[in-house]
Amino acid sequence: MENIREYLTELCTKAREAQSILALSSDTKRNGALEAIATAVTERADEIISANSLDIEAAQASGMSAAMCDRLLLDKARIEKLAASVRKLKALADPLGKSEGWTRPNGLYIERVSVPLGNVAVIYEARPNVTVDVAAICIKSGNAAILRGGKEAYNTNLAIEKVLKDALEGVGLPHELVNLVHDVSREGSSTLMRLNGYIDVLIPRGGKGLISAVVENASVPVIETGAGNCHVYVDEYAELGKALDIIVNAKVSRPSVCNAAEKLIVHESIAEKFLPMVEKAMLENNVELRGDERVRSCVKAVPVSEDDLTREYNDYILSIYVVSDINAAITHINAYSTGHSEAIVTESSERAQEFLDRINSAAVYHNASTRFTDGEEFGFGAEIGISTQKLHARGPFALEGLTTIKYRIRGNGQVR
Repeated sequence: MENIREYLTELCTKAREAQSILALSSDTKRNGALEAIATAVTERADEIISANSLDIEAAQASGMSAAMCDRLLLDKARIEKLAASVRKLKALADPLGKSEGWTRPNGLYIERVSVPLGNVAVIYEARPNVTVDVAAICIKSGNAAILRGGKEAYNTNLAIEKVLKDALEGVGLPHELVNLVHDVSREGSSTLMRLNGYIDVLIPRGGKGLISAVVENASVPVIETGAGNCHVYVDEYAELGKALDIIVNAKVSRPSVCNAAEKLIVHESIAEKFLPMVEKAMLENNVELRGDERVRSCVKAVPVSEDDLTREYNDYILSIYVVSDINAAITHINAYSTGHSEAIVTESSERAQEFLDRINSAAVYHNASTRFTDGEEFGFGAEIGISTQKLHARGPFALEGLTTIKYRIRGNGQVR
């Protein structure tokens, strides 16, 4: 595009006008839009899948890994799941208009009320399901969505955008509430990050490189969603069968997502017994093991490097470390984690509590897989992302994370 800033400014201006209409709409109206979206994506699934097949073919031709291609794929089952997620979102309470009030000694009545953020921009990678999720969450919470997806999913996102816009118009809402940025150049992303006055909040959703680029270069407000260098610690008091089920699920079920486990930490007293169990299970699932010397004395593994400590693989790779006690495990995790999700497997309630208290991540589990860090699994409906920062929103966030507060003050001539 010749003038990217002019294009984005016009897009965001129209979105702002549409958002001002949505912000005054009823929850019933917004829920009607969500139902229309859920119905439309399922009825027009073939249209979306046809566009998605073009992206899949291009991704495979470019040498994209199987795990990342899986992230890009949309089939009928996944589209049905998307629609179900939108309907769960519809069933949730209205996040807008929540209020509390109090009267001051001078007679002023002060009311605090929840309101939309405004224009919410999201930059994300090859996950076209995000296009539906974010659009639906923004509509339910009274916001307009500015969606900048990755070039790998361009055809799919275009098809989804048309479906969403048609659904909005069908219920009498402006189609400018959902806006796909058709420019997928680096310049376009950089311009979006600096569109002060037009973007109220920017949310990066993707790998470490994308998130770092946005956090370092954006001048608009940012909610940082996190790359997932997630850990599972198997304590000396763990039930090993349970531990094996948890690590296999956390690593293998969907290795390309941010809540998948990338690192396994094992107490030294159980390493010789437990690690061969892990090796067998991971070999059956084509997972490459990496380990330190103590690990390699128990199983066949590739030597770990310094780089492995902080890497989010998004692939069938698992690094393993052996530690002397729970304190060493906690110290290791807090040093190298991205602050996303960590788990301990133990039958000791005292060990579990220590881990839950001392681990400095958004979601900390006892005897459960890290794969549960997800808005829908937490009962929030679809999610906007997993925030690893501590201000405004943390962990899986959706509706309430896209609202802010406004004070309404009523008086009767008071002056100060």
